[in-house]
Amino acid sequence: MEKIRIRDLSFKYPLAKKNAIENINLDINRSEFVVICGRSGCGKSTLLRHMKKQLIPYGEKSGEVFIEGTRIEDLDDRKSASSTGFILQDPDSQIVTDKVWHELAFGLENLGLNTNVIKRRVAEMANYFGIHRWFEKDVSTLSGGQKQILNLASVMVMQPDILILDEPTSQLDPIATTDFLNTVYRINRELGVTVIISEHRLEEVIPMADRVIVMDCGRIQANERPENLPCGLTDKLTGEKHRMFYGLPSVMRIFGSAISDKVPLTVREGRLLLEEKFSKSDIKSDICVSNTIDVEKNIKFIKVKEENRVEILKLRNLWFRYEKNGDFILKGTNLSVEKGNLTCILGGNGSGKSTLMKVIGGVLKPQRGKIHIEQNIKISMVPQDPKALFTEITAEEELFEGMRFMDLDDNLKISKVNEMLKIMEIEHLRKVNPYDMSGGEQQRLAIGKVLLTDPDLLLLDEPTKGLDPFFKLTLANIFHNLNKEGLSILAVSHDVEFCASFADRCAMFFNGEVTSEDKARKFFAGNSFYTTAANRLFRGIAPDIVTCEEAEKWLKQRL
Repeated sequence: MEKIRIRDLSFKYPLAKKNAIENINLDINRSEFVVICGRSGCGKSTLLRHMKKQLIPYGEKSGEVFIEGTRIEDLDDRKSASSTGFILQDPDSQIVTDKVWHELAFGLENLGLNTNVIKRRVAEMANYFGIHRWFEKDVSTLSGGQKQILNLASVMVMQPDILILDEPTSQLDPIATTDFLNTVYRINRELGVTVIISEHRLEEVIPMADRVIVMDCGRIQANERPENLPCGLTDKLTGEKHRMFYGLPSVMRIFGSAISDKVPLTVREGRLLLEEKFSKSDIKSDICVSNTIDVEKNIKFIKVKEENRVEILKLRNLWFRYEKNGDFILKGTNLSVEKGNLTCILGGNGSGKSTLMKVIGGVLKPQRGKIHIEQNIKISMVPQDPKALFTEITAEEELFEGMRFMDLDDNLKISKVNEMLKIMEIEHLRKVNPYDMSGGEQQRLAIGKVLLTDPDLLLLDEPTKGLDPFFKLTLANIFHNLNKEGLSILAVSHDVEFCASFADRCAMFFNGEVTSEDKARKFFAGNSFYTTAANRLFRGIAPDIVTCEEAEKWLKQRL
């Protein structure tokens, strides 16, 4: 018998004009690892919440969801709470206590288990997840990756047989993401737990999956094994590719555009296939002619070259710590941002990137060092949590609130709000409460609200968090046009592919300081982990390749 059975499930939120999910029919087997992907707002989170009794949203519902043959509404509350674990995308939103060990024990205490059982399970999970090294810490001192591991352990200590994860890595750096997903994979393989995970960052998770479900406009568009997915997203008669094809992991896109049979899922498989398709002499000759691809022509946006670039922001020897006797978070940070550029800062969780943004934005004051900013420069910031900006009850009112203190005619404000709703592709959500939006939609609203303040320097902390691959391209176009108008953007990001494709300059932040900085192409071409899948795939073969588009072109020229 299947673990989860969904039949004819449709759902519409209150006051919504159309269904969030439409006629969903789906079976998920025991111990299966299932990935659900699709555009922001396509219904992924709504579908996942219908698999957990306590999280079923309020609204108009038809159809049924069965857990091991029992209607989800008929499940015993205690059994439902312990047997189905749910991990949210915001690590902080699920933590309810002050200490790590309190958090691990909290769920078991609520189930009324005796002290010996609680101690045994907590000790077991702390060791399994490596939490014993920070077992007695305050949760406020943990990095984002540690918090998400703690959330996972706090769920697993309840011994669930179903684990549901809603974009759990959206706030994690690439290395923390790999560690987290590998832990989830171990849980699935070693404990036989059924895993259903929704993700936008598919590079790591699709190779782990038994099945991938693609959603579009509230419906299931494809339900395939990972290696068959490119074929499943291609029309057999016309050869036209579904838009979700361009959201697939880089290796799958690169080979899916060039070959029709099963595609490789990982960089390792891709490199083996390259060696199989091309002889060693071919590869060796390609090393010499790797520049046959005009790198500059493959960059989506080419900046106008200027002899005299203006530095709008200079940071010199910044030092900062939160407590008088505490450790320094910033340790002599130096950085420059040029006018009309998109500069991206990458680095691990807890390295001090968000602290740096708050110092630049004036939220925090450094103990030492200088911040040089051009005169009459207006700085606006989108924080890591977009909900921190929300004060109104509809998306439309949020945008109006962003221009509250601007001396503008009311008709002009209305025009600007309508234009921003259109640009951010949330026109259909103008009357929706911001807290009822998906994570990606909240991010778009927050960016739109801050852009309406008309800043000269825009600070963005994880701007692509929760965004689908399609809107990322839209956002890159928005940034490009704003850069041409003179807006400077400084972004903290874990999205390596976005930074490689669209940033002007990138910097590595480590241990409280900028350890390296360069043009985006040179920056990513020399790294092992903080680089793109395309660069790892072609390293030693065509080392100049950084983006997926360049890799596709290289491969098509030779097949």
